[in-house]
Amino acid sequence: MSLRQMEYLVAVVEEESFTRAAEALHVTQSALSHQIKALEREVGGPLLERMTRGVRLTPMGRAYFPHAELAVRSARQARRAALAAGGAQSGELHLATVHAHAIGVLPQVCARWVREHPGVRLVLHEYATTEELHEHMTRGVADLALGPRPDGWQGPVTVVGRERIVLVVPHGDPLAGRESVRLAELADRSWVRCSLEPVVEGRRWLDRECERVGFTPRTAVRTQHSSTAVRMASAGVGVLLTAAHELTGLDCAAVPTDPPWRRDITVFSRLELTGAAAEFTELLRRGAGPDGG
Repeated sequence: MSLRQMEYLVAVVEEESFTRAAEALHVTQSALSHQIKALEREVGGPLLERMTRGVRLTPMGRAYFPHAELAVRSARQARRAALAAGGAQSGELHLATVHAHAIGVLPQVCARWVREHPGVRLVLHEYATTEELHEHMTRGVADLALGPRPDGWQGPVTVVGRERIVLVVPHGDPLAGRESVRLAELADRSWVRCSLEPVVEGRRWLDRECERVGFTPRTAVRTQHSSTAVRMASAGVGVLLTAAHELTGLDCAAVPTDPPWRRDITVFSRLELTGAAAEFTELLRRGAGPDGG
């Protein structure tokens, strides 16, 4: 079996269509089908189920696909790394991150990158949770990832900044305007919770911290995205602890915590960073820290 055949399989699964995959690969649909059938013969069974609308992986395909995907993505990443190491000033740089960092950290850094490296196109992969981000990075989806420090990551991890955690409340809230607030003062408040909350030693960070000061947080609403959680807290649904950089442009009060809480922002990857990936990481180091780097 060839890498090209695996690339064809990955394209069909990603596009959920032989027609769209053929267009993306710039080959005829008959040539694509021929290569998929040849791969299935080598594997020893059907990998794809042709349906009225689209395709899906068979049980054999689901077992085979993660390995094919990793091989294809690793080959692409190796090619990009080799070109970058050779001094190429063109191509693509694939970035993976959670939605909160995509809107809170990356815009200004990406704008500067585009000005300084117009030949290197950025491809952004966004995920709702850190768990999804880590899973897809393990599968080789991007050259580097931006997010909270990953637990148990086997590859390089570089701290590029720190984010300041603040309490979000509406302007009319009794806590608005305070110089700081202690967590114990929030025992009787309802909370906005988000699936992006960090997990420390197997437990949600907020649950653990609240337990330390003697209470269990009462959840008013739970969201999938941090941007939604911020807007809920701004409207007075409940209080929220989140990174200060997520509040840019929003009409709400941000109250510092006592003691201050900060969290590392890291870049992590499967391979040592070279070329464009290393340059982008350095740019993040100079500009990712919402508190000034």
